[in-house]
Amino acid sequence: MNPEMISELAHTQHPINSPLGDASVDRLLDRTVNTVPSASLADTASTGRGGRTRVLDLGCGEGAWLLRALARYPGVTAEGVDLSARALAKARSEAVALRVDQRLLLHQQDAAEFVSAEPFDAVLSVGATHAFGGLLPTLDAAGKHLAPGGRVLVGDAFWQSKPSPAAREMLGSYEDLATTMDSVVAHGWTPVFGHISTREELDDFEWCWTGSLTTWALDHPEDPACAEVLAVASTHRSEWLRDYRDSFGFLTLVLGRTPKGVGIGQSA
Repeated sequence: MNPEMISELAHTQHPINSPLGDASVDRLLDRTVNTVPSASLADTASTGRGGRTRVLDLGCGEGAWLLRALARYPGVTAEGVDLSARALAKARSEAVALRVDQRLLLHQQDAAEFVSAEPFDAVLSVGATHAFGGLLPTLDAAGKHLAPGGRVLVGDAFWQSKPSPAAREMLGSYEDLATTMDSVVAHGWTPVFGHISTREELDDFEWCWTGSLTTWALDHPEDPACAEVLAVASTHRSEWLRDYRDSFGFLTLVLGRTPKGVGIGQSA
């Protein structure tokens, strides 16, 4: 089974491809999208260009963040960019089912190369920083699409404690929380809100990831891919529990551009 199909199966029980619960997702969206004084975008016809708030997701996958935003805020129009035709097809299907497809535009292309004629009020990229080469390059990419006064929602990993050599080799060169925040601020962004994924959210994500694969394999014992899918789940579960569970953390930030000429202090 190809990696894209395995990834699709793995996220069956946890459509947000990041360790975030439903309440956290809703709160982060509220802080990112719902930035006008009114409590609801539904009755703010003056919001954004053309009476709409424009939202962009760079590396949208199956569009879970955008679909949630469209269903939550009737005053939003959204665009998503991703390389996966399968993921985008699923996003379109879900949008039709939710009756929000008229407010959603999807682009199959490299998110790093996407160009839009108009800026966006909110730019999202959660769990997709690998597409840009890291957190700071992701912020650079998001900033190119952001309207004045807009917000960026970005999510990336950090080390909660010193990682093992195996964890660092497996997951990459992240920093601790304070250093990560200092880098973001020094790069010209001011934190408006943030969420550090809880132990429950982190564990739930991993259990859902491995559990979705295991459930599929147990339900399809005659499928030629059964043994392979079980092996992927088993390997991932072992790596999580033995190599990175105690050190891996996930940070989601709502950011605004720091005004020119204004210096913001570091977190430490």
